[in-house]
Amino acid sequence: MSKVINIKDKFSLFTDQWSPKKIAELNGQQVLLAKIKGEFVFHKHDNEDELFMVIKGQLQIDLEDSSVTVNEGEFYVVPKGVLHKPVAKEEVHILLFEPLSTKHTGDVTADITVETYESI
Repeated sequence: MSKVINIKDKFSLFTDQWSPKKIAELNGQQVLLAKIKGEFVFHKHDNEDELFMVIKGQLQIDLEDSSVTVNEGEFYVVPKGVLHKPVAKEEVHILLFEPLSTKHTGDVTADITVETYESI
């Protein structure tokens, strides 16, 4: 049976950066939380869209020829196949919503790549 999930409580369970934590699954999708600060790597997901929702802070998503700013309470969907790089000047708390098949760093393998997400 499903239960109510408190996002604020879940964020209190971890401190590591750029390491998404799985909080739910539904219909072949996963809901992830992450704390991020600094720059990620440019990458893309050839077959999956990726939703970034900012819970706390301000996120910049660099694209090939522009950038998007996402504020608290807002979200942005990066369409499949679009090269992107999340950037957080201060610590940002985000919720990610994406298919289970989505790889952390997409088509790139880097030191920060996470193969399996911890469930919390």
